[in-house]
Amino acid sequence: MLPAKTKPVLDTSAVAELILDRAREAGNTKVFPIGALSKGLDGEQLAELVALRDAGCVAFGNGLESFRNTRTLCRALDYAATFDLTVIFNSQDHDLAEGGLAHEGPTASFLGLPGIPETAETVALARDLLLVEQTGVRAHFSQLTSARGVALIAQAQARGLKVTADVALYQLILTDEALIDFSSLYHVQPPLRTRADRDGLREAVKSGVISAISSHHQPHERDAKLAPFGATEPGISSVELLLPLAMTLVEDGLLDLPTLLARLSAGPAEALRLPAGKLAVGGAADIVLFDLAASTVAGETWLSKGENCPFIGHSLPGVVRYTLVDGRISHQA
Repeated sequence: MLPAKTKPVLDTSAVAELILDRAREAGNTKVFPIGALSKGLDGEQLAELVALRDAGCVAFGNGLESFRNTRTLCRALDYAATFDLTVIFNSQDHDLAEGGLAHEGPTASFLGLPGIPETAETVALARDLLLVEQTGVRAHFSQLTSARGVALIAQAQARGLKVTADVALYQLILTDEALIDFSSLYHVQPPLRTRADRDGLREAVKSGVISAISSHHQPHERDAKLAPFGATEPGISSVELLLPLAMTLVEDGLLDLPTLLARLSAGPAEALRLPAGKLAVGGAADIVLFDLAASTVAGETWLSKGENCPFIGHSLPGVVRYTLVDGRISHQA
């Protein structure tokens, strides 16, 4: 999945077509672009959603750039519902999160870092869910971070709303306690939260309330993480370690292997109605072959230009041996 916050922003069919052309030329993977819900991601004017859909966008969102006007957002959702488009929400209240660097709690207080309260997620999430219920739009909630946020999603699903959710894999492993040494490698947005929040996220993945685990890969050049914590760019370069890191959830006894693989493949595909995430006669042979008996030393081989990863040097279970795209080997260990 490619988010809309590209340069230039993915808010025109020309940008979508360029991205897909480049992806086809490279041929190493399949790219599913997410179109901008508003022009320039500014939350003011609706982007040309139908044109973007026709150009290959599979869903629409505004990332963490929130709509400041709720009426404008409601109209955008009405329009998306009319054409049966999927909208991706990254629910975070702009005003509550503004200026924050870490979860508002004891760790942030001890370090003197400005906090982002849990309510930055839950206030926005409650609003977004009410608008989803009103408009009937298909909605996917991305990058959940809090146990209370998960509870709101579970309640909405119980009421019959067509909502799905994902979590960044690192949110299932790390907590805000990782920030104690001021390492900017743990600076992410939305922030790492408490151990109780992590446990709530893990239970939601186990129960299926959260049906998708994603990398939320955000690579940066080395300089982006060298400044003091508050001046660094948020994000973790993580896509290369997605499977080995996820295998730690099996080692911990949280998930069995079939369930984990479903959360990494079928879950995301079903949430966004993609022709992917399953093997079938006549279907695309998009396959990852991995060795459970071997282990990966993170960073031993590293292809991404972004080395902003706190897991480098860790020994992780499993090794990806081959990746096939349409039956053709695109990666070999």
